[in-house]
Amino acid sequence: MIELWLLPVLFLAALVAGFVDAIAGGGGLITIPALLACGLPPQYVLGTNKLQASFGSGGAAWHYAQAGAVRLADCLRPFVFCLIGAAAGAITVQFLEPALLRKAIPLLLIAVGLYLLFQPRVGETDLHPRMPAGGFDCLFGLGLGFYDGFFGPGTGTFWTIAYVVLQGYNFTRATAHTKVMNFASNISALALFAAGGKVLLLPGLVMASGQLLGAQLGARMVMARGTRFIRPVFLMVVLAITLKLLVDSWRA
Repeated sequence: MIELWLLPVLFLAALVAGFVDAIAGGGGLITIPALLACGLPPQYVLGTNKLQASFGSGGAAWHYAQAGAVRLADCLRPFVFCLIGAAAGAITVQFLEPALLRKAIPLLLIAVGLYLLFQPRVGETDLHPRMPAGGFDCLFGLGLGFYDGFFGPGTGTFWTIAYVVLQGYNFTRATAHTKVMNFASNISALALFAAGGKVLLLPGLVMASGQLLGAQLGARMVMARGTRFIRPVFLMVVLAITLKLLVDSWRA
């Protein structure tokens, strides 16, 4: 369904997306338009995007774990909740139109951006958690997992800010944990798209190789530069996602 000459273009798009996504999320802003530009039906775009995104989030999570920014064993409980939530969201979206979320989410993202602007020191160092880990894992694992399976844009942003504000993580540690949760919701939704035959293997795997490379480069940049590097990139991604959703809402 995709001409062969487009595959290198998709590889490059995925490489850039993997780099950005490993730092601050928002890689779908690059890969989904790239797949749509190839003329694919929307359901194949979403399914194929989940395939390549799974490699990117998984690769970044593994690199962060190897660098000591996250202990995978500590992520087991929210990972399971995220799997369940994303599966429920992916099933629900087949019966409901996410129009309300398309209008509401930009407002939440604007609130996130303003919070970071007026709290310039947030996320610089680890602080005491404001919410018990068990309740946090259940609430955000199910809630953000569902959101990612149902709609998706900004999921990584919400995970990162939740870890920073409610669990007291610094930005580097929050970003590392976010990639593990992104991987959970990606593979859960991917399983459902694959079961419905909505995943294209060749372009998906070509993009997956770009995602893996980009994710490794992005994760290394985060570990080398730390919080001061993540913060401005994170704010730019929040702005980009907000503008994209506002434009889509206005056009609808």
